[in-house]
Amino acid sequence: MKITDSIQPGQGEEIIEKEPQVSPRSQSRRVALQALYQWQLTNASVLEIMKQFSEDGYLEQLDFDLFKELLNQVTEEAGDLDQMYVDFIDRDIKRLDPVERAILRIGSYELRSKLETPYKVVINEAVELAKRFGAEESHKFVNGVLDKVAKQVRSLEVNA
Repeated sequence: MKITDSIQPGQGEEIIEKEPQVSPRSQSRRVALQALYQWQLTNASVLEIMKQFSEDGYLEQLDFDLFKELLNQVTEEAGDLDQMYVDFIDRDIKRLDPVERAILRIGSYELRSKLETPYKVVINEAVELAKRFGAEESHKFVNGVLDKVAKQVRSLEVNA
């Protein structure tokens, strides 16, 4: 039952849709996406971004180790991660939306390096990020690209 199910229109009360509870790992990916977006646009250092996010209270209720790993590794390996999906995109990599680029980098990193996370979970998490933060059709684009990356880097798991 949604919170709005018991409220009838016209009762003069504000209708508030409560967001479903987000897991600490999902929250880590959300905050990492926001940090990577900022990194791409400002060229601020990872330490500066982490300090700012900590001061602003964004590092609460998440898996800090995962957040830190994603932010550090994706920034260090951005070029290598881009090479994992560049053949599967329909435009020049420089023309990719910064949100889509950050999501593809996170997804590519997790597909390659976080083998304990099933590939379907990695793709689903990336699609959810694209739905929440990307353009209208971003989730379809992200899904298609990461599915191809998964077939390349986790072929045994995908074909099982």
